[in-house]
Amino acid sequence: MSLPIKYEGVRIDAGYRIDMLVDNCVIIENKTVEKILPIHEAQLLTYLKMKNCKLGYLLNWHVILMKDGIKRMVNNL
Repeated sequence: MSLPIKYEGVRIDAGYRIDMLVDNCVIIENKTVEKILPIHEAQLLTYLKMKNCKLGYLLNWHVILMKDGIKRMVNNL
């Protein structure tokens, strides 16, 4: 899902891309990396703030057990 950038009345459609948006309130960001880095967390927090969502999940598919690849993040709860 495309997330356009709006600044001083100007809309830029080539902004950010959210992997999944559930019920217009939960953002899912998919990764396939050796390790989740702070930049990945910052990316999800940015999406949460821009979309004004409270809850997001960072899913890393490069793990043996999926429970080890799930990070829950909140925006100002």
